[in-house]
Amino acid sequence: MTSENVSGSVEPVEAVPAKAVDDQLIDELVGRAQAGGLQLTGEGGLLQQLTKRLLESALEGEITDHLGYDKHDPAGKNGGNSRNGKRSKTVLTDVGPVEITVPRDRDGSFEPKIVKKRQKRLTGVDEMVISLAAKGLTTGEVQAHLAEVYGAEVSRQTISTITDKVLEGMAEWQSRPLDAVYPVVFIDAIHVKIRDGAVANRPVYVALAVTAEGRRDILGLWAGDGGEGAKHWLHILTEIKNRGVSDVLMLVCDGLKGLPEAVETLWPRTIVQTCVVHLLRNSFRYAARQDWDKIAKLLKPVYTAPTEEAALERFAEFADAWGRKYPAIVKLWENAWEEFIPFLRFDTEIRRIVCTTNAIESVNARIRRAVKARGHFPNEQAALKCVYMAIMSLDPTGKGQARWTMRWKTALNAFDITFDGRLSAARQ
Repeated sequence: MTSENVSGSVEPVEAVPAKAVDDQLIDELVGRAQAGGLQLTGEGGLLQQLTKRLLESALEGEITDHLGYDKHDPAGKNGGNSRNGKRSKTVLTDVGPVEITVPRDRDGSFEPKIVKKRQKRLTGVDEMVISLAAKGLTTGEVQAHLAEVYGAEVSRQTISTITDKVLEGMAEWQSRPLDAVYPVVFIDAIHVKIRDGAVANRPVYVALAVTAEGRRDILGLWAGDGGEGAKHWLHILTEIKNRGVSDVLMLVCDGLKGLPEAVETLWPRTIVQTCVVHLLRNSFRYAARQDWDKIAKLLKPVYTAPTEEAALERFAEFADAWGRKYPAIVKLWENAWEEFIPFLRFDTEIRRIVCTTNAIESVNARIRRAVKARGHFPNEQAALKCVYMAIMSLDPTGKGQARWTMRWKTALNAFDITFDGRLSAARQ
C-alpha cells in the first residue's frame, strides 16, 4: 500500500488498521506542515490545500464513473466521449476560498455532483450564513464576518439569496400536519420593529405547544399589527385546527383581546388561562422598583391559594394594602380574573408547570436576542424570516428537548386525570 505525501511523491506505508492509518497520516501531514513553516489555517494553509486535493480527487472520481474508464486507460480510446481538459473555478468553503480545477468531457454531458456547475459555495457555507443570520446578524455583519475570518468576499445580495432559501422551508413548516390533541398551547407575542414608512413596534405571535409525549412543538408564527380581535384569532386558530388539531386541553396567553371568544368557537371544551407569570410582570410595570418584592410577597398567596374563595380573600387583602397607591394593579387583576381563576382548580403539578414557564421563556429569550441584534426590519417578511431562523437554531443537540420532556412527565399524568382521559385518548 502507498500514500501520496505533501510534495506529491509516493512512499510506502505499512499496512495497519484503518483508524491507525488515519491518525498516522494526519500526524505526518501536520508535522511536515509545521516543520516547513506552513500554517494549518488561513490563506494557502494546510486545510485549504487538503480541501483542494479532496475536491479535485472526488471530481476525478466522478468523471471516471461518468466515462467508464480511468484516466489514460486505453479502454477509453475511440469510446465516443473522453476527457477534454480542465477549467479553474474558486469555491467558498468552510476553510475559505479554494481554487480548484474541474475536469471536462468532450461532449459536455458531465454534470459534477460534489461541486455542481455554476456552484460557488459548498453546502456548509450556506449553513454557516444561515446560522449567523439566525443569531441576528445583518447581511452586512455576515459579509464582514466571512471577510475577516475566511478572507472571502461575498456580496450582500448573495447572503440575502442564501437566507431567502429558508422561506420555502418556512412555508412548508407553517403548513405541516399537527397532532390531534395538545395538553397545553402557549401563545405569546414577540415585538419587533418594522420600518413601514416610520419604524413601529409590531407583534409576531408564537404558538408553542406541548405534545402528549411531553415534547415541545412550535406550531407556527403569525404577524399582527397590535389591534387584533376575535376575527384575527379565529383565522389563526382555524388554520391550526385545519392542520389536524381537534382538541386543546388548555390554552395559556397574556390577555390577548378576542382570543377567548375564538377558542370558544373552535374548541369549546378548551380552558383559556391567563399566564400568571405575565400577570405578575405586568403588575410590576405599574409599581416602583423598590416595591416589587413587597407586591410579589402579597400576590403569591393569591395565585397559590387552594380555592377561588381563598384567592378572593387574599386578593382583597392585597387591594387593601396597595389599592390606594397602585390602583392600576388592582384593576389589572380584576380584568384578568375570569381567565385567571381556572388555574386555581388544578392539581399542583399542573399549576407548577403552567406557572413556571422557564422552558417557554428560554425559547422567547432566544428569539428576542436575534430580533434585538437586528434592530429593525424592512418589512414583515424579513421579521418573520429572522424569528423562524432563530426557532430552527434552537437546541441543536436535543438536550433541551430531553429536559423539557422530563419536566412535563408528572404534569401530563395530572392533565389526563383532570381532563377526563382526553389526553390518553390521543395516544391511542
